[in-house]
Amino acid sequence: MSERKRGEPPLRGIRVLDLTRVLAGPFCSMTLADLGAEVIKIEIPGRGDDTRAYPPFIGGVSSYFLSINRGKKSVTLNLKTEKAREALYRLARRCDVLLENFRPGVTERLGVDYPTLRRVNPRLIYCSISSFGQMGPYARWPGYDLIVQGMGGLMGITG
Repeated sequence: MSERKRGEPPLRGIRVLDLTRVLAGPFCSMTLADLGAEVIKIEIPGRGDDTRAYPPFIGGVSSYFLSINRGKKSVTLNLKTEKAREALYRLARRCDVLLENFRPGVTERLGVDYPTLRRVNPRLIYCSISSFGQMGPYARWPGYDLIVQGMGGLMGITG
């Protein structure tokens, strides 16, 4: 990456491939987009990100989805197909960062795990976001913010 000019966003020239959905991952990629990164969001064909169905709606579109996915480009790919995986690999070759928040084992099953994508792009920064980590007794548990707050005791403190 070349030197940044004064007044340019700090992440201009950085390309992010976003495989995340719901909150933590999309919030992360939203922040990267706000800082100037080009974010390419991958969505499920036919339904897109789950948050497209979250109310309230403005003109039939989820205001939550609009706010958390602002400044991003969007592509639909069914990663269960070889053709879509090849398209994702082509995108990954051109990206600097990949974000994912699948449950453990899903990336391997889809062929988008770190060892596979490292062969596609050795300089790719691979960020895996999860509630309980990739190993340990709770690794296979799905988790969202409220679950983690409850397990961590935050709800007991805040009510």
